[in-house]
Amino acid sequence: MHRPTKRLSRLLVCAAAVPAVLVVAGCSSGSGSDSGDGAKKGSEAKASASTAGDAAKKLAAVTYKDLPQACSALSKKTLDDLAPKGKSKSGSSDDESSRASCSWSSLDSNGVKGSQYRWLSVSLMRFDSDLNRGSGDKLASEYYAKQVKDAESTEGAKSVKTSPVSGTGDEATLVRYDSKYEEKKGKDVTSRQQTVVSRVDNVVVTVDYNGSGLAGDKTPDASDLSKGAEKAAKEAVASVVDSAKAGGSGKSGDSSSSSPSASKSASKSGAKSPSASPSKSAKKD
Repeated sequence: MHRPTKRLSRLLVCAAAVPAVLVVAGCSSGSGSDSGDGAKKGSEAKASASTAGDAAKKLAAVTYKDLPQACSALSKKTLDDLAPKGKSKSGSSDDESSRASCSWSSLDSNGVKGSQYRWLSVSLMRFDSDLNRGSGDKLASEYYAKQVKDAESTEGAKSVKTSPVSGTGDEATLVRYDSKYEEKKGKDVTSRQQTVVSRVDNVVVTVDYNGSGLAGDKTPDASDLSKGAEKAAKEAVASVVDSAKAGGSGKSGDSSSSSPSASKSASKSGAKSPSASPSKSAKKD
């Protein structure tokens, strides 16, 4: 009589213990799975960070890491030819290693015959590579295209002509047009504007050159002004290339980052860029 009772009790105790064992086993199984997922995610995160780091290093390999002094970008002879006895004015910049500019204004008097006015400017814009925006060369090329478009669409521009410029960096374009502004005594003056925009790797060089005849003097020849602007552009581009060679700080130290265009530009040299409209420039200076 007593044995069955004891046996039943044992069965009940064992049955009650089964769910507890299952619960423990379940928890143990889940814990192992979470640990595996965590390790996998950590591994993936590290791989992603490594890939991003490699991409950033690759993008950072720009050719030029500095800019030359804009007011020293042109030779004295070129300045004497294009803006005789011109006064230089350095543009303001919060970071001259990325943006720099300089302009020269000249007024050559011919006595009772009037005078010749010239305004020349050089602006330099350098781009670093950005993981989100792209390589420095790509950003410079986009800015170059925008500069050309802006020059072509200058308000008040007449007889706009656009043409490629050879031997000046990786790509270069000349935009020329006429504009009119009012001189003293209500007389209109024709100003002839030449804008040369050029890109060498991750740097864009913009040269603006305009001229006009004042007080009855004749309007300068557009072709002569264009030749002068192209000459200045070539020199400005060459100054970007040469400054990197001279100091070593302008060019990336990683030889693998140097693009073939750097050496190509050194032999060709050149630059160009859109700037203020001739009428505005003349009024300012």
